[in-house]
Amino acid sequence: MIPEPVSMVAAEGAFALGADTLLDAPAELAGVASWLRTTLRLPLAPGGGGVGLRVDPALGPEAYEVRCTPERLEITGGSAAGVFYGGQTLRQLLPPQALRRAGPVGWAVPAVTISDRPRFGWRGVMLDVARHFMPVADVLRFVDLAAFHKLNVLHLHLTDDQGWRLPVPGWPRLTEVGAWRSESMLGARQHARFDGRPHGGFYTAGDLREIVAYAGERHVRVVPEVDMPGHMQAAVAAYPKLGNGFEGGVRTGWGISSHVLNLGDEALRFCRDVLDELCELFPSELIGIGGDECPRDEWGGEDRQPAFTALMAEHLAARGRRIYGWDEILEGGAPAGAVVAAWRGAEPTTIAARSGHQVVSCPDISVYLDYRQSDDPGEPTPVGTLLSLAEVYAFSAVPEGLSEAERELVLGGQANVWTEHMETARQVDYMTYPRLSAFAEAVWDAPGRSYASFEARLPGHLERLDALAVNYRPVSGPRPWDARPDAPGNPRELQDRLAELAEMTARLDRSKLA
Repeated sequence: MIPEPVSMVAAEGAFALGADTLLDAPAELAGVASWLRTTLRLPLAPGGGGVGLRVDPALGPEAYEVRCTPERLEITGGSAAGVFYGGQTLRQLLPPQALRRAGPVGWAVPAVTISDRPRFGWRGVMLDVARHFMPVADVLRFVDLAAFHKLNVLHLHLTDDQGWRLPVPGWPRLTEVGAWRSESMLGARQHARFDGRPHGGFYTAGDLREIVAYAGERHVRVVPEVDMPGHMQAAVAAYPKLGNGFEGGVRTGWGISSHVLNLGDEALRFCRDVLDELCELFPSELIGIGGDECPRDEWGGEDRQPAFTALMAEHLAARGRRIYGWDEILEGGAPAGAVVAAWRGAEPTTIAARSGHQVVSCPDISVYLDYRQSDDPGEPTPVGTLLSLAEVYAFSAVPEGLSEAERELVLGGQANVWTEHMETARQVDYMTYPRLSAFAEAVWDAPGRSYASFEARLPGHLERLDALAVNYRPVSGPRPWDARPDAPGNPRELQDRLAELAEMTARLDRSKLA
């Protein structure tokens, strides 16, 4: 079972789960009960029967218990979310064929008592739909797979230099122009290869509401992100008046554009309009404003970003929201109430916590799932440092040396799926699984977890991923058809990346480490 439960005690016998099984659930669990009926492909008729769903607040919000005897199967959670996680555990107690959408139904559930709870409240995964647009159906499937692993946050990266995926009232050219590019780069940018094929797409307001509702039914909160004031070439291509003299198209190459917002009155109004629309479409308290990798060239070298970040934080606060930004927002002082996504190695998590900010740990060298999985020449477009399955499993969200109060500020961890080199859902599957399975166990973080145990359980879990039609990377290595000789990569050595990260984070206040 992945993630491994805190406690699991097997007993004799099994419970027969079939078409005549009755389901007993209170009204507050109607959503979970409906989901369970659908996912098990069983009627589970309402009544005082053999399956019971219960809420017991004494357990804690996301904790749950599964008690299965030959006579009864009961799932109790500290909230509806806890009951939902118990239902996901039930799915893993069944044979893999129970996860398929067709075939026989009715299974024996082994008698067992499971008591379980996560360590962290933020168990997230970021999906980049800006570099390569992912249709709604693929996003919903991505949510289903994350929820199957008991992840509870989807950070949706909606805009970047290479594409704008969000409609904003009053700014129609964002999707008419900014959502489309003339071609895409093939492989790492050092090779300067292009495919010559237009690419693009965007979500309607209805699409985004559907994603939010679907995720919410699976107890996944969606945190939207529109990157600002940098990573804005798509917006400036649509509205040159927002920029600093640039008049060109949506960026076709990877990497960071120097074409940023000018931060004049019109650009500030634009940003507020964007944030207002995010608040309309997404109920999340946190709204992502990015804030990373913003060149200052077009500002004459002046650093206008801290003042800009403070203005956006003030605007969101007036709507009862808070900003969520990459750790660059710490440079010059992040606004009070900001939540930091600490990505530039492990150090920014420590600095954020010691600065009094809530922080989500997502260091690139540990949880960036676009990074290569091995040194095998058959890996598709190998970029970044080596990030094997075992190295993802070894991730720890809380750095050593923090005080108890500082550790409480670490909300959890997040894996990031950047899609420059993932044009399709099939390629996202290959780069994401089973590494995201390992990450899910790392942030569930049951006491005593070990990679040896995970490795022993993984073959059975891969059978589940097969049943769910996931194009995961085999443990034995890439298959011949996984390779991308037309899209060469740029592997990096860890020591080189660590030196680069030290230079990138030089503007952070290391005095807070003392």
